[in-house]
This record gives sequence, C-alpha cells and structure tokens, in this order.
Amino acid sequence: MTFNSADILGKSSDRIVFNIGGNNYRMICKYHFGENKVHLFIKWIGTHAEYSKLCKEGKQYDISSF
Repeated sequence: MTFNSADILGKSSDRIVFNIGGNNYRMICKYHFGENKVHLFIKWIGTHAEYSKLCKEGKQYDISSF
C-alpha cells in the first residue's frame, strides 16, 4: 500500500507522519516491521499548526500523547 500523504521522519527515527484532511491535520505514528505486516502505533494527532510547533521544539521524534 502506498500513501502519497505520508513522510518518514528523519534522525533515524521509527516514525512516520501522515497528512490528513487536505493537509489540515497531522498524525504521527511509530512503525514496526513484523514478519508479514507493518504495524502502526498512533503517537500523536493534531492540527498542522500544532505539528509545526512540535517540529520547532524538536518533539516530533519522541512525543507519545494525543
């Protein structure tokens, strides 16, 4: 499956960010490769503006609440 609205976060993190609702919202997920599937764990959901604030503070790599 391919998601055009998803980007892998840098710094060797195991997280991916999805653009939702026409890029108005963002969802950060942690991913884990299983034997047959990729597992996604939701770590944070918020507006694009809230995500931009997280990025300025460098919190997108370790936030675990939504």
